[in-house]
Amino acid sequence: MSMLTPPGMGGQYRITGSKYPRMRRPRRRGRLVVAIVASVAAVGLIGWGTLQLIDVFTGGDKTLAAGSKAGCAPKVSPSPAATGTALPAPGQITVNVFNATARSGLAKETADELKKRGFRIGTVGNAAEDYDKKVKGAGVLLGAKAAMGTSLPVLGTQLADADRRTDARTGGSVDLILGDGFKSLTDKPAADKALSALAAPAASPSAGKNSKKSC
Repeated sequence: MSMLTPPGMGGQYRITGSKYPRMRRPRRRGRLVVAIVASVAAVGLIGWGTLQLIDVFTGGDKTLAAGSKAGCAPKVSPSPAATGTALPAPGQITVNVFNATARSGLAKETADELKKRGFRIGTVGNAAEDYDKKVKGAGVLLGAKAAMGTSLPVLGTQLADADRRTDARTGGSVDLILGDGFKSLTDKPAADKALSALAAPAASPSAGKNSKKSC
């Protein structure tokens, strides 16, 4: 019986030879790595699928969540006076009044009324050939290009139906050319109200009601 034979085995099982088998643990480390990789892949697929569903139901709008939190700010349109250049007062505007109709004395009557309303009066007479008997509407307000956003809007409060045009003049005076459709200047209370609204630096009170929302 060999020295390696356990006692009591009676020599039935013998270990012979010079090499002995090695007892190894089962290789479970590889299976564990595979399981971890599979779990990570499954979580990634679930997350990707969730994002796709959100994109479908929101129509692809990535700003929806941000817009719902920030809210929508109303756009308020400022009055003309709030856009930059201050509008001149009637006393700072020189108005030339011309009659393009066949009615005599119309230019002088209108000029006198404008003077009562605070405007400075320049030349008064018949319209030039370019406009004489050719103005079918109430009138034409004519001035330099710079007057389109300053003097002409102020004078326009006195004759709301007049057309506004510009020419190549360099002076600061403006022309009021009376046409066949002219009956009278705008009533003074209505003209004063329009002038006050034009000069107001604040936004119109109705802006909040009619304002559009920007998200």
